[in-house]
Amino acid sequence: MASFSFGTGNAAKLLRIPLYALGRLGTLLVPRGPRWVFGCGAGVGDGALALQRYAAEAGHDTLWLAGSPREAADAAALGLRSVPRGGLRGWWATARAGVLIVTHGLGDVNRYGNGGAFVVQLWHGIPLKRIGLDSPATTQVPAVPGAPVLRRLVGWMYRGAAQRIRVLPAASHRARARLESAFGLGDDRVVVTGEPRVDVLSSGSPEERRAHARRLLAEAVGAIGDTDRIVLYAPTWRDGAPDPSVPTAEEWVRIIRVLEDHDAALLVRSHPLGDGSYAPPVPTTRVRALPSTVVSDVTPVLPAVDILITDYSSLAYDVGLLALPVVFLAPDVAEYARTRGFYGRFEEVAASGVATGWEDALVRLASLLGDAAAFDEAAGRSATLSAEMHAFRDGQNTRRVYRAIRARGVPAPKGAA
Repeated sequence: MASFSFGTGNAAKLLRIPLYALGRLGTLLVPRGPRWVFGCGAGVGDGALALQRYAAEAGHDTLWLAGSPREAADAAALGLRSVPRGGLRGWWATARAGVLIVTHGLGDVNRYGNGGAFVVQLWHGIPLKRIGLDSPATTQVPAVPGAPVLRRLVGWMYRGAAQRIRVLPAASHRARARLESAFGLGDDRVVVTGEPRVDVLSSGSPEERRAHARRLLAEAVGAIGDTDRIVLYAPTWRDGAPDPSVPTAEEWVRIIRVLEDHDAALLVRSHPLGDGSYAPPVPTTRVRALPSTVVSDVTPVLPAVDILITDYSSLAYDVGLLALPVVFLAPDVAEYARTRGFYGRFEEVAASGVATGWEDALVRLASLLGDAAAFDEAAGRSATLSAEMHAFRDGQNTRRVYRAIRARGVPAPKGAA
């Protein structure tokens, strides 16, 4: 069973309407100061951490809002001041902040204290699947009497929250069009700066990035042999439905055989909002779990990876910055297109073809692992796809976002020249 769906999330939002109203009233009475407050729906990381580092170095007073004790511990380990995002302390920190930075939604900070703030929505990936106002899934509610009215109310709430966004960075002009449509914003708010979260994929030399990523990976899942090639499997969320690509026992045996034949290891990165059984039925060191509870932000680990297997994840755009081949495993592509939808045609993204099951995916994986020419061809295709969606690859996206924020009237920190 998956752990979250739009329907259950929207039902909870509707029940909290009185709290939203009370919180909004409170923010009208509390003056905002210069502090920058950060939150991230995936934990301490993503573009929020990159921008926090930059803002703190520039002299701004910053604070992280932690959604769990684990997140608070992660923040402390990185030297970040934090308070719990829920409760009175989280509300007060959010209500007093001058700038709020989020990556998923306004619930990344205190959801009741954001009225009147300067909101920066970094988002957490270039949209491949439809999001926000472009997807019918966004306004889903449980099947109860009056559901159509409730859907319209959820849509109104979503549009109202989106209108609070002052800066929404886009990776490229192509990505900007998708974000403008999904959030109902104009190009004065959606700015082509590149995404801070991927600066780590362009900074330093390839050798430095890979060595750093290997160290992070070893800390997370244990040492992997230097000669082993690493395959990352990262399926996306299906809004409460089971993942149709969870391998059967027989498929696990075939997966492990391919990994052994090609001296490779498989990292399984299930979606943070999903839940699935990805444990092989037999003991093996060839398969390692890499959930968000172990590594909250997978992006810094990507330079250690050699091949990505995914379905509809925006990682398909990101790994092209590293020229990594992608195997698309999507047995439910027709159903997903109907219920969630894509920007453009999915087949244009998965130009090499879509595997509808593990048997086909393993044939493609074995070819990439065993044939240098096939690997290079797929790597070039991945790099081309990424170049169409990432306008910048100079490691300076965070700096451009910071300048966009300042250009919209956010003052410099005290004492700055």
